[in-house]
Amino acid sequence: MKVISADEAAKLVRNGDHVLVSGSGGGHAIPEAVLESIEKRFRESGTPKDLTLVHVVGLGDRATKGAARFCHEGMLRRSITSALIDSPAMIELAFADKIESYTLPQGVLSQLMREMAAGRPGLITRTGLHTFVDPRQGGARQSPSAKDDLVEVMTIDGEEYLRFRPFPLDIVFLRGTTADEVGNVSMEHEAIFGEMLSTAQAARRAGGIVVVQVKRLARRGTLQAKNVKIPGILVDYVVVDPEQRQTYATDYSPAYAGELRVPAHALKRLPFDHRKIVARRAAMEIEPGAICNLGAGISTGISAVAAEEGILDHIVLTNEQGFIGGAPLTGVDSGASENYDAIVDQPYQFDFYDGGGLDIAFLSFAEVDPKGNVNISRFGSKIVGIGGFINISQNAKHVVFSGTFTSGGLEVKSGDGTLFIAKEGRHKKFVGGIEQVCYNGEFAAREGRTAIFVTERAVFRAVDGTLELIEVAPGIDLDRDILSQMAFCPKVAGDLKPMDARLFRAEPMNLLGDLDAR
Repeated sequence: MKVISADEAAKLVRNGDHVLVSGSGGGHAIPEAVLESIEKRFRESGTPKDLTLVHVVGLGDRATKGAARFCHEGMLRRSITSALIDSPAMIELAFADKIESYTLPQGVLSQLMREMAAGRPGLITRTGLHTFVDPRQGGARQSPSAKDDLVEVMTIDGEEYLRFRPFPLDIVFLRGTTADEVGNVSMEHEAIFGEMLSTAQAARRAGGIVVVQVKRLARRGTLQAKNVKIPGILVDYVVVDPEQRQTYATDYSPAYAGELRVPAHALKRLPFDHRKIVARRAAMEIEPGAICNLGAGISTGISAVAAEEGILDHIVLTNEQGFIGGAPLTGVDSGASENYDAIVDQPYQFDFYDGGGLDIAFLSFAEVDPKGNVNISRFGSKIVGIGGFINISQNAKHVVFSGTFTSGGLEVKSGDGTLFIAKEGRHKKFVGGIEQVCYNGEFAAREGRTAIFVTERAVFRAVDGTLELIEVAPGIDLDRDILSQMAFCPKVAGDLKPMDARLFRAEPMNLLGDLDAR
């Protein structure tokens, strides 16, 4: 192992290389100092160019950091990731077909690192069947120039599976907290673990270079052996950045690192608005002892609702980054967690998810069609990507899809137990057809999985390949506020019920009492 500068690390990247970058979302375990130097080198010299950039989770501050540092014309040839939302510049390149863009499921990419490390012929899984990831529905492509088949359909013992093919790894940039003199790396200050070990092993198997950015150096033999996450035998170079932040928004939080638990009253609360109404109604689906996943977007607010209602200790919340228990975060640091019971490497969390370990999954939706198919990936000129959505929605026993009924300027008034639409959103979300199928309602029904759709004014359930309206908010007019704002006519339940009036008052709902009553 050799200690080098960030600028020296940047010079290791050659034209045409396959480059993998670790981390998640808003700066979690992202080797930002090295990425900044790679960008600087390209600006000054025009190299490295024609790169394939791989990152398991979306990376960036939705402005100039993370994956956006590679978004200069000519620098990238191909992008392979699960999500683009954190780097709008990448979305522009994909939409303009200036790069070959693929968005594979987050769990697939995470687990694929482990398969590649062992030299196996890719990842074989049912995850992605009958969605836009399936090669019969597009093969995860997000730009016309993405011609290669990264996934194929195969049959084993009469069952269909998808095989996600391995790809080269010429150089990988990972991150930890401390490295010793022989390259052993610990991650005591990091907000997530990701798949650092599997990625380093995969790069070594492929003959690639492993570079790890850390905050500090330690003498050989002083790191506790059980704390080493990346053994030195896998590390070629170490870059030290003493100014390394835990996330883009947070310099360091001991709660994110699991050093301490914050008091319950210190956990962030949501303001009383339509997003909180949705999160509250979704939280009403929680059963005592349920093992749950909280997806990105509006569903992350369920964690804050559970903390406010005092039910965190009665359920198990998880997220795909590897956290078990506690309160997954909302906002700019989403992806991290506080007061968690355990954290595992990301591939193992997806093993648990894919194996049917989730009782309830709370996920967001962008568009829903008459058959209960869901799109969160691509609509209009926006390419979001898929994240862990497909792994989670295809394998949980029950899925609660959450979102506002319309989007683009929606304003509501509430507080007295009723709801009033002060200003309707400009865009319908219940549409006649969707561009990309991220959740296949008919496939889910065939496999015995159930789903409901929660909004601030109405609740639907998936029944026999269609949507059935089962609840309407007090104060809402069925024709004016619901049916006229949909591009199709849902089935209306014969016993249509009002949504719980407690949802529309600012004070806590006593969900703990509801759980105890069950």
